[in-house]
Amino acid sequence: MTDRPPSLYEQSWPEGDYRFVQLGHVVDDIVGAAAEWASTFGVGPFHVLPIVDQHLTYADGDVRTVRLQVAVAQAGPVQIELVQQHCDTPSIYRDWSRGGVSSFHQLATVTDDYDAKLRHYERNGHEVAAQSLDGALRVAYIDTVERFGFYTEIVEGTPHFLEQLRAISETCAAWDGRDPVRLLTRDGYRLPDQPGP
Repeated sequence: MTDRPPSLYEQSWPEGDYRFVQLGHVVDDIVGAAAEWASTFGVGPFHVLPIVDQHLTYADGDVRTVRLQVAVAQAGPVQIELVQQHCDTPSIYRDWSRGGVSSFHQLATVTDDYDAKLRHYERNGHEVAAQSLDGALRVAYIDTVERFGFYTEIVEGTPHFLEQLRAISETCAAWDGRDPVRLLTRDGYRLPDQPGP
């Protein structure tokens, strides 16, 4: 393969709220999908978080609790997120499942002005499909499915969230190929084939 100058396929990233920071995929087996991403695309290590309850408020006002597990790894300028739902509650994730096939679900941006960003999408004809108002971090899923084929996730750029992004990015930048799938624990991580606590 001929080396191509970077200018042929790279350009400056959009600034501010228009910068894409994450590509999210719905999967049915988060550990298996993370291992596949690492071996096929060289992305890693994947940080697999514990299962948590996420409370989403949908456009019709219905509040649903879903049990989710997330794995993330940095791939150059964007983060790859894998999401597995561990319950049967109808949700934007469950409705997206493709029966064992990893499926692109959302593109994420980070904003310093969450409310203004919501108004931006609404002015462009896109409704808020669901919002998570848990704790100090606000997240919204904008319904851009009909026009673009995926949801757009807006994440409020809190200092804690930005620090998490930085830490994961630095770990992935220094990755030497070992332990491509890491189940996070209070003391660090364990490997999928090691017994849990």
